[in-house]
Amino acid sequence: MIYLSPSMLSIDFTKIGEQLATIEEAGTPYIHLDVMDGLFVPNISFGIPVIKGIRKASNMVFDAHLMIVEPEKYVEEFRKAGADIINFHLEATKDPKKVIDLIRGTGAKVGITIKPKTPVEALKPYLADVDMFLVMTVEPGFGGQKFMEDQVPKIRQLADWKKEMNLNYDIQVDGGITQDNVKIVLDAGANVIVAGSAVFGKEDIAKAAQDFMEIFKEYE
Repeated sequence: MIYLSPSMLSIDFTKIGEQLATIEEAGTPYIHLDVMDGLFVPNISFGIPVIKGIRKASNMVFDAHLMIVEPEKYVEEFRKAGADIINFHLEATKDPKKVIDLIRGTGAKVGITIKPKTPVEALKPYLADVDMFLVMTVEPGFGGQKFMEDQVPKIRQLADWKKEMNLNYDIQVDGGITQDNVKIVLDAGANVIVAGSAVFGKEDIAKAAQDFMEIFKEYE
């Protein structure tokens, strides 16, 4: 299956309940929650109180992307707030295995993300332990950046390992994805697509989400 995970970084926060309901009614399965601490990345977004608040208003899968230092300190609180997937940056912790175990212990699904400068080989020790790997196709921290096509080989390598080792993890891609370039990452093997301004930046966000999902049908 291929899933759309619109990035809440691009949502209109004056209409947050309305826009979440709109994309959920349009059939969008996930919402991507970009949590930034101003330390790991040069920006601050939102955190646990916001997630807890919107959890009451949505049945979508909450896909929490933690762009924060020492994620191990906050795993339990993000799970309590309503995160279904907790995705941390490999570069943000000294002990990835500890973070994996902590997330697993809460009952959430486990994700690991890498920045553009991190080689995909750094993920290999964790292939059998994680539910999702996220390849960033922009530098994390800000929305609206241009898609970095030179990151696509990482997606392809993760897809190859998945097939060779008979594993079942999802491959997510985040950064500059639009309807014009999404087939590049789908062809490489990605199956969870994060899109921010390409959904929430459109006048008709329901149609934007549905147009992505129509493209996905070609691959299913």
